[in-house]
Parts: sequence; structure tokens; C-alpha cells
Amino acid sequence: MTRIAQALVLFTLAAQLVSCADKPLAPIEDRSRGGTARVEQRYTVLRGDTLFSIAFRYGLDFRRLAAANAIAAPFTIYPGQTLQLVETDPPRAAAKVAPAKEPGQSSEPGARAPAAATPRTTTASVAVSSSTPAAKRTAATAAPTTKTAQPRATVAGTNIKVGNWRWPVRGRVVRRFEKNLHKGLDISGNRGDPVQATAGGQVVYAGSGIAGYGLMLIVRHNDEYLSAYGHNDALLVGEGDVVRAGQKIAERGSSGTDSVKLHFEIRRQGRPVDPLKLLPSR
Repeated sequence: MTRIAQALVLFTLAAQLVSCADKPLAPIEDRSRGGTARVEQRYTVLRGDTLFSIAFRYGLDFRRLAAANAIAAPFTIYPGQTLQLVETDPPRAAAKVAPAKEPGQSSEPGARAPAAATPRTTTASVAVSSSTPAAKRTAATAAPTTKTAQPRATVAGTNIKVGNWRWPVRGRVVRRFEKNLHKGLDISGNRGDPVQATAGGQVVYAGSGIAGYGLMLIVRHNDEYLSAYGHNDALLVGEGDVVRAGQKIAERGSSGTDSVKLHFEIRRQGRPVDPLKLLPSR
């Protein structure tokens, strides 16, 4: 065999190896990116994950994701558990979540809902302790613990209407919602500015485990809507806390990005919607 022929054979083998290495295993459509990206069909739960944060990461409806994996309310998951990243119609029993306490009825900001019954499994959510009132809760204070955490009762929300949404911060919108490209609004401002809940609900994720969002909060308002607040410098509420519309829940910052701003999203049934179509005009 000539040297030229040997070189062609080696080149062909190398190209085949690269092609196999780049091929994803069992891909599915990533609907949060408009079908332009693919994700794995299975996901292994990590410490700090919640069902809501996983659904948010992949643009899925949390109720349908729970139904596909036979996870009943209060949607407890645990590290090492494998989830199928698919959706099915949620069973009626799982869709109906009895309210623990309506947001706005508590006498103190951040008051917790009553504790839920002990689940059969441990939770993967590492909740931030509320034993230190008014303390700034950062990633350092939310370190994982080996103790079994008890999930808190969920709330049904406030049956939000479009006119009830509030702006989460003051400031100029420096980047708008772009379908398939940018899932929310970037709002400029000063470091430490108060970030307020856009509507009443319950915190279902508090942490920095979702790449690109920095220190982030996700608030569940009802079975349809979630709101998300990214790039904070400090989180003032933890997972399970019931918050009121307009309550200060974080401080604006630059975590996970190169400038001070709030990244704000509203998702309906797991999919991003343009917040400007829901927020009141200024």
C-alpha cells in the first residue's frame, strides 16, 4: 500500500471517530430553544435540583413532567433519581394542588406555608434556611446538607390575571424577549437594587444550579405560570417560602454575567412568553 493510500485510510478512520463522538445519545427536541437544540431523554437528579428547576431548564411543563415520571404533589425528587424528559397529560389528582395559604394573607414577609406530610422519598432540593430573618441568603449559605430535608406544602397561587402583574424592578429594558433566542427581559440598574415578586406565589427554586442565570429564584404563581429572576447578588427568600406581590425577594447584581442587570422571565405551561405582553405599561 502506498503512503498516499495509507494516509487516506487514516484520515477516513479519524473522521468516523469524530462523527461518533459528536453524536448525542437518544436526543429529543429542546422546545425551550424552538427545536434548534437537542437534549438527552434522561436526566439524573443532582443535589440542589427541584422538579421545577429541571422543567425550567428544558422548557417543560412541571405538571406534565411529574406525570410522565409518576411523581405526585408535592413533587419530591432525590439525588441519583433518573427522570424521563418527556411530557404526558397530568392526571387530575396531580393537577389539583390544595392551597396551604394564599399569598398576601401572611402577617410577615416570607412566612412559610404549613409543612406537608412526610414523603416516601427524600428531596433533592436544598432549601435555604429561614431561621435567620432579613439575612442575605447567598450561594455560600445554601450549601448542601446531608440531612433529609422535608418539602414544604405547595400553594395553588392567586389565579393571576394579566392586569395583576407587577414590574420586578425599576430600570431600562436593555434587551427584550426574542423568540428562540432570548427568553425574557434584561433590565439594567444598580447593584443592590430591590428585586420584587411580580405576583404572589411560592418559591420553588433558589440557587445557582442553572447555567447562565447566576443566583436565581423561580416563583410558582399557579398551575400555569412561573416567573424567574436571574443574576442576583443576594437571595432574600428560600425554597418553600410564600411571597406576596411586590415583596422584596432578592437584590440585583451581576452573578453569572458581566454587567449588573436583572434577567426576568415569565413562563406559561413551561414555555417562555414575552413579559411585555403581561406587564403593565410604564
